[in-house]
Amino acid sequence: MSRKIVLVRHGDDPPDDRVVTFAVQNGFEPVFYRPFKGDKLPSPGPDVAGSVVYGGPFNVFEEDKHPFLHDEADWIRACMANDIPLLGICQGAQQIARTLGAWAGPYDTPVHEFGYYPISPTPEGRDFLPDTLNMTQAHFHTFAIPEGAVHLASSPLYPNQAFRYGDKTFAFQFHPEVTIEGFRRWQTYPWAAFGKPGAQTKDEQNALMAEHDARQADWFYGFLRKLFGTAA
Repeated sequence: MSRKIVLVRHGDDPPDDRVVTFAVQNGFEPVFYRPFKGDKLPSPGPDVAGSVVYGGPFNVFEEDKHPFLHDEADWIRACMANDIPLLGICQGAQQIARTLGAWAGPYDTPVHEFGYYPISPTPEGRDFLPDTLNMTQAHFHTFAIPEGAVHLASSPLYPNQAFRYGDKTFAFQFHPEVTIEGFRRWQTYPWAAFGKPGAQTKDEQNALMAEHDARQADWFYGFLRKLFGTAA
């Protein structure tokens, strides 16, 4: 039986991120679903080794406008009920928080993290993140820490950067899956937040990218190994 990692996507970027690389290199089959395009998520069976719900442009509190968000919430609940390792990134993290009953959305005065920002562990998060690392960011929404979850990491602009719920559900506001090539694409997109409060300039991003990307990658691959193991 193949061991699948179900990847719930909210866009059409090429499948060249670090989650896909990890899956292929460790014997998993990455299986892509795009519910925003009409894909129906499966019932999680024994062949599902884990799942990642990616970031995207959809407001997680607009389920009536985007009904597929209800289906993704059902998937999140099913993964947790079946003890399937689950990671939510950016929008995906906000969806996990909202599914668990916590608030998610923008601050009254939005501040953008767009670039590479220092993320530090909380006292409870030092096993998760041993020290401060600069991580890729592209957001101006955030989430509250759900009741019963463990707050793992923070940044100066956004104190809620990561949490764990139970042993196998994690939520990241940051984007350690994004490679240098992926972020260079982001810099060219119409939504790139250059000039917004809090956003870094392109020159700042490029300098920080060169300095910190390798450490970010090493940490993230180690995290994925702990979360998903190997297919063998």
